[in-house]
Amino acid sequence: MKVALETLGCKLNQAETELLARELIEAGYDLVSRVGEADIYILNTCTVTHTADSKSRHRLRQAHRRNPDALIVATGCYAQRARRELACIDGVNLVVDNDGKERLLQIIEETRGHGHPIPSEERTKTPQPSVFRTRTFVKVQDGCNTPCSYCIVPLVRGQETSLPAKKIINEVNRRVADGYQEIVLTGTKVGTYRHDGVDLKGLLERILKDTLVPRLRLSSLQPQEISPSLLHLWADDRLCPHFHLSLQSGSDPVLARMKRRYRTTEYEQAVSLIRESVPDAAITTDVIVGFPGETDEEFEESYRFCQQMKFARIHVFPFSPRSGTAAARTPTQVDTKTKKKRSDSMLTLAEESARSFQQRFSGRTMTVLWEQRTGEGIWSGVTGNYIRVFTESEKDLSNQLMSAKLA
Repeated sequence: MKVALETLGCKLNQAETELLARELIEAGYDLVSRVGEADIYILNTCTVTHTADSKSRHRLRQAHRRNPDALIVATGCYAQRARRELACIDGVNLVVDNDGKERLLQIIEETRGHGHPIPSEERTKTPQPSVFRTRTFVKVQDGCNTPCSYCIVPLVRGQETSLPAKKIINEVNRRVADGYQEIVLTGTKVGTYRHDGVDLKGLLERILKDTLVPRLRLSSLQPQEISPSLLHLWADDRLCPHFHLSLQSGSDPVLARMKRRYRTTEYEQAVSLIRESVPDAAITTDVIVGFPGETDEEFEESYRFCQQMKFARIHVFPFSPRSGTAAARTPTQVDTKTKKKRSDSMLTLAEESARSFQQRFSGRTMTVLWEQRTGEGIWSGVTGNYIRVFTESEKDLSNQLMSAKLA
């Protein structure tokens, strides 16, 4: 049986899709990239915005049009939030929410009438190289106990849980043995990792001590989770000098309405601490524009703060009301035209900030993980501080860590 997998949304979704891919391969399935070749199509959905919902529905309908005979499976956060809604889409055969995601292979087997996986002696032990990328995502944590007023994630991901450190280390060692050069630790709130007395700092220490991972990256942190003792670990150059700190707004009144657990002063202190401890670090962020009640003055305050922070990258999101959240019930919604105008303005700043950060490293020699060919003789890769670079080479550079001088 051939399976096509597709993922929308966050790095946590990508990590869970990778685990599922490995399970499928070990159970004797072949993974394919094209829906038209597949007997089974699985979409790991996202529901963080209306746009994410729309993309999920579009992908499922498109898959059915391209391959009406395939078993169409929807899983992930949209499936958790609105199972019946997805089940009504023409061609969708199976909807599995996040609670059932870990048993997805078993559910598929039962749906197909097998009731059990392929015997172990018939399983394929080695992952197919074409399935994965040069970077791989390892889940360490899930869930959130401190929901923001706008966020649907706690409703679809549940309470905070962390995986045992030993299990994570074993998984990292497996990925290293498979040849991956970079591992990204991911979760809903990675910074709250805690299991049997081991916190995030302890987990990183154990991974660096007990594995030969060439390059280790964190998916995201909160500003209140930054501390000198944590940053001291970045003395090991295997830890990527890249910190994704979600800001969401540079206006304190808006942060208060969002129910974020920090204010701009604390955020600025965290950024300063990072730059003192890890001078070449890239600090990337997320910003929501048009949050309910956001005035022109509050937007300008947020814009100026982002300008001051000199981010390496800004992901800009127009506010999207999610049913079941407090912000969706707020009567002072910002109109679409205003959100579009503010989004365009923040995106322009994002481009300027990214360009300015990248120019700082012109002429520097840095280690690049080459990922894929993007054209005839053109290769694309990333530095440890997440600068996208390109080079010309007739050689196969895929999955190689090499020094390169940035122009």
